[in-house]
Amino acid sequence: MPGYWAKSLDEIPLVPEEEAGDPRWYPLQHHFGFTAFGANVYVARDSGDDLIADHDESESEQEELYLVVAGSARFTLAGEEVVAPAFTVVAVTDPGVTRKAVAAEPETTVIVIGGARTAAFESSWQPEHFVPVPTVE
Repeated sequence: MPGYWAKSLDEIPLVPEEEAGDPRWYPLQHHFGFTAFGANVYVARDSGDDLIADHDESESEQEELYLVVAGSARFTLAGEEVVAPAFTVVAVTDPGVTRKAVAAEPETTVIVIGGARTAAFESSWQPEHFVPVPTVE
């Protein structure tokens, strides 16, 4: 085992569809065996297809980050609609926020990264790198 891999997304086995209209689901966390965070890629076949099912993470206490890398998605976050074209980052820091995403275009692709909320993330970066960088309020 080399401890690293470089694979095309097409080389990642898909989770079988349960229903027509389900997105193609590439289970990165499962395939690579990540233990520090969850990671998946979802690709919608058609406009109007669900990408992210309506849910919250109250039970798991996960924070989630969604990165739209192709197409456009309509997110519903705590009842508010947000249109997210490619290269939009949607950050859900409150596990109790309900969220859902629907493809606004065929082949809309979203990378999802999540992890359990902790007291503080221990970064290997030096704190001085971030001094001039603002955070959201």
